[in-house]
Amino acid sequence: MAPTTRAAAAALLLSVSLARAGAQGYDPLALPGAKAPAPVELVVRDAARKRDIPLRVYLPAGSGRAPVVLFSHGLGGSRNGSAFLGEHWAARGYVAVFVQHPGSDDSVWEGKPVATRMAAMRAAASLEQFRERVKDIPAVLDQLERYADGPLAGRLDMQHVAMSGHSFGAVTTQAVSGERFLMGASFTDPRITAAIVMSPSAPRAGSAATAFAKVAVPWMLMTGTHDVAPIGDQDVRSRLAVFPALPPGGKYELVLDGAEHSVFTDRALPGDQLQRNPNHHRVILALSTAFLDANLRGDAAARAWLDGDGPRRVLEPRDRFQRK
Repeated sequence: MAPTTRAAAAALLLSVSLARAGAQGYDPLALPGAKAPAPVELVVRDAARKRDIPLRVYLPAGSGRAPVVLFSHGLGGSRNGSAFLGEHWAARGYVAVFVQHPGSDDSVWEGKPVATRMAAMRAAASLEQFRERVKDIPAVLDQLERYADGPLAGRLDMQHVAMSGHSFGAVTTQAVSGERFLMGASFTDPRITAAIVMSPSAPRAGSAATAFAKVAVPWMLMTGTHDVAPIGDQDVRSRLAVFPALPPGGKYELVLDGAEHSVFTDRALPGDQLQRNPNHHRVILALSTAFLDANLRGDAAARAWLDGDGPRRVLEPRDRFQRK
């Protein structure tokens, strides 16, 4: 072996050793002592569509710039949902921007007779609302890049942006971070450098292989063994079809044993049949945080934790986790 080759190999071994050593002390659930400020509520105006997009922004403590994580709620939800995610990510040093999508948010069912709510929800799970959602994300990113005053001025590191979402928000996340549709249509926003997809789903038309073959950024998929929604015709089989179709490189899949569709929300949803497992939220927070630290911050210890035995420290025996 040539001297330069030996030196490079030694440097690589040293970096791997240091990362592993760092991973021993890395804890994605640890929170700093500094208290994060109260969430900020804003509205983004998309003038081209004459559309107002409400935001709830969880800011980290301090005054410097921080990586940004967007979150898209499920059908009938709002910017206030899944607060446990926003609070934890902000405490870990991220600006968590929770986007509310008018037309598929809680306005769909609020104030309506109980007997009509399900029909209203089904009507909102439409191609039209999907199109509005995938336009909301670049509109929000455009505005985030323009903030020069107010509570977000000087707080946003727009060079490091992740997308996340649950259910209809997962569909939205997939679309803006690499999924391709019939006739090669794409809604990918190049500003998004990683994605966390909670309750993913394969396309109803076309193949999963075609839809996901060109996903270039890291994805973490999260689902459960009972992750079935009453609207959308997506079952567990559809959710599990996404990971095999993804190209290798920074792709992960978590399957929580006994978790229903509501596992990614703050509380149980109507129709839930299983008792919620408190450890599920702990796992979701740990793996999502390590994924963000590894991909938005380039944290070698987080990567070693995520790719090593770190996940097993929080997973229960019947949970499944894999990567490629």
